[in-house]
Amino acid sequence: MINRVEKLSLLSEMIAFAKYDKDINNVEYNFLLGVAKQLEISRSDFDYLIEHPVTYTHLKSHSERIVQFHRLVLLLNIDSESSSSGVIKLYNFGLRMGLSHESITKVLYLMESFPNKIVPPDVLIDIFKTQYN
Repeated sequence: MINRVEKLSLLSEMIAFAKYDKDINNVEYNFLLGVAKQLEISRSDFDYLIEHPVTYTHLKSHSERIVQFHRLVLLLNIDSESSSSGVIKLYNFGLRMGLSHESITKVLYLMESFPNKIVPPDVLIDIFKTQYN
């Protein structure tokens, strides 16, 4: 299980991702707040992170990195105005997390074939599992 510092780092990273091209809209805010609740981060800590990001902490667990990448895919696609710059940003976040570029590329390619561009978790896990083995 990840510790509090890692949780704050994950959430801070997601906030930065949501802010990459504009302010966080209501849908993104509510999604991020839901993630904060899942990570057992208080709303006051969450609101603080929006204005005061924390330093990135690299996750040791490959499975936690995959879960985080999936969260970023979801975050990208809850905004109906997602752009190619968002996809590039997602790709770069995945690389920074140490995920294989082949897996990231495959997820981004397959994303177009799913309703609302949301890759189901089992499909995403299979993609990374295949590349990891």
